[in-house]
Amino acid sequence: MDQRWERLVFLHWRVEPHIVAPLLPRGIAPDNHDGFTYVGLIGFEMVGAGLGYGRPVPHLGTFGEINVRLYSRDGDGRRGVVFRSLDATRAAVVLATNAAGVRYRWSHIDILDSGVDDPERTVGYRCRRLAPPHRNATTDFVVAPGTRDMSDDPLSVFLTARWGMHTSVAGRPVFVPNTHRRWPLRDASLVRCDDDLIAAAGLGALATRPPDSMLYSDGVRTQFGRPYLATPVRPGRAEVDERR
Repeated sequence: MDQRWERLVFLHWRVEPHIVAPLLPRGIAPDNHDGFTYVGLIGFEMVGAGLGYGRPVPHLGTFGEINVRLYSRDGDGRRGVVFRSLDATRAAVVLATNAAGVRYRWSHIDILDSGVDDPERTVGYRCRRLAPPHRNATTDFVVAPGTRDMSDDPLSVFLTARWGMHTSVAGRPVFVPNTHRRWPLRDASLVRCDDDLIAAAGLGALATRPPDSMLYSDGVRTQFGRPYLATPVRPGRAEVDERR
């Protein structure tokens, strides 16, 4: 599947690995940076999603998405993400992806962008979930993109240089590869964050404190490949401090 992600807002909270470990698929471990892992709240506009490069699905391939994600490693050292929830504005996308085992939820999403010509530009996302589970859960977060290049910042690379997602099929860990060019990243300052989605994803009141990392990106083009079985993490190897 080929798609472009645009106007991305990344908010991340630092947590102890043992907090997220029970929320990962069996055989998958938290991926850590300097002894901690992270919970991400990410909003973006998916543009031109389709089957194969350059073949967008008319009327369905462009929509707002907000996801809550965790950071993961498998037994072969592949680094990925685990989605605790994905909210999207297209009901057809939700139905199709849920049939494939992806946790999309049908939601109303507003993209809040004051415009590239605004010298004090702000970008954010507002969402209300329209269907169970956690119907009427909401989020509303806005940042002011900065000018500092964060593309080489070690933590920013850790949080964004993810080449696939981990999931589970019939109780077995699966890796879905993803390719994209290097992220163009900038710093961002928080304008507001009023969020229910992180708690709805099983992570408690984490969003009641300010994020530990805030980033903005204009976007990248990305492609998902065919899923394949992942090697489970061996017992005793779950706590790996990954600083690369």
